[in-house]
Amino acid sequence: MITFNYETDFSIDKSDVLQAWISRVIDNHGFEQGEINYIFCDDDYLHKLNVQFLNHDTLTDIISFDNCLGNLINGDIYISVDRVADNATTYNVSFDNELHRVMIHGVLHYCGF
Repeated sequence: MITFNYETDFSIDKSDVLQAWISRVIDNHGFEQGEINYIFCDDDYLHKLNVQFLNHDTLTDIISFDNCLGNLINGDIYISVDRVADNATTYNVSFDNELHRVMIHGVLHYCGF
């Protein structure tokens, strides 16, 4: 199951389409989907996690906590929508394009990339 959770004023559009896409990516890489939680937050929220759990005093767009069991993909993926917006501007892409790139980035880590 893929769930989307929010710690900031933000919500995903077309969540069913994104869930199906993420599931296909997992399946195409030979893994089985377990429980994946996306938590969308702001810079301050993710910065605190970065300091607390990784000892990194920097801003980041994503932190993924891997709870995979063999080929069963499980984990919590925290995404700063503030960083996504800034990166979209920096790389001259749409917010949705950058958001989708970051979302799949976390899953691909779980698949061994």
